[in-house]
Amino acid sequence: MINFKLHRRHWGWLTFTLVFGLSLFLGALFGLSKPANAAPAGNPPSQATAYAGSQACAACHKEIHTDWTSTRHAHAFSSPIFQRDWSELSKQTSCLQCHTTGFNAQDGSYAEEGVTCEACHGPFQPDHPAAQMPIKPTAELCANCHKSTTDEWRASPHSAANVRCQSCHNPHAQTPMADSITALCTNCHKERGDSFTHSTHASVGLECSNCHMYTAPREGDPIGGLVSTGHTFSVGSEACIGCHQDTVHTRDELVKLGGVVIPTPEVDVEELQRTIQSQEELISNLRVAGQSRLYTGLIQGAVIGLVTGGAAAWIVSRRIRVIEVEENE
Repeated sequence: MINFKLHRRHWGWLTFTLVFGLSLFLGALFGLSKPANAAPAGNPPSQATAYAGSQACAACHKEIHTDWTSTRHAHAFSSPIFQRDWSELSKQTSCLQCHTTGFNAQDGSYAEEGVTCEACHGPFQPDHPAAQMPIKPTAELCANCHKSTTDEWRASPHSAANVRCQSCHNPHAQTPMADSITALCTNCHKERGDSFTHSTHASVGLECSNCHMYTAPREGDPIGGLVSTGHTFSVGSEACIGCHQDTVHTRDELVKLGGVVIPTPEVDVEELQRTIQSQEELISNLRVAGQSRLYTGLIQGAVIGLVTGGAAAWIVSRRIRVIEVEENE
């Protein structure tokens, strides 16, 4: 009986250890796991059989194909900027959803590099050209990759007036549907276009988009490839400041224009110091509270782990005791 009790005690500790060990293993496995890299371009993609490739389209649509070859869509995969950023992200396969054609999320394969004809028109149809290639020229099609730009457009008057992406953009050449931006805008905004033509802005070579699609100059690479594109078409003060920094930010120039001297309010330095000290104390308290919550969470996790492991060990030990009694009977 003494040997059996020791054996039963060992089983309880073994169960407890297994529960903790399994939890640690699963946590480590989850933490160390990385997204699978895309299948090498030389491997046959699993979806390639459904796609004919851009060269097949060029046989009949040579002019459109020629225009497309110089666009960002055509070089969406080969772009040095994309290749650099993609490498820094450990070549996550999710990026290929927009930078390749015929991407298969299950195995990371794709039919062709870049955004080709079939990325928008779909896989080649065997009965084409008798049947047209299916495509829905809506903002939802562009939003599959250009989500931030489409979200801006949805908040604009253009969206309310059903002025869609293809109304302004040539989808194949990715150029405006006019000789210039101003000419494009005046197709609808004729009255404003006439007044703008004789303005000082127009005389120095500015176009409608310089103000209505103004975006601040980027000082670094965009985060995740997402940038503001000005597709709300609203004009804010930042558009004026972008060109008129001296006029807007120079007090002497404002005095010269208005002829009124506005006294500068006195600043209470001691009050500012007290405010800074109060903010620093608040930040310090928040840090202490954060550390306290961290330790509390660790303690709670340890307690839950002990209770769970202990319960599992007790159940196993109890099961052995029941089996012992049944065997004795």
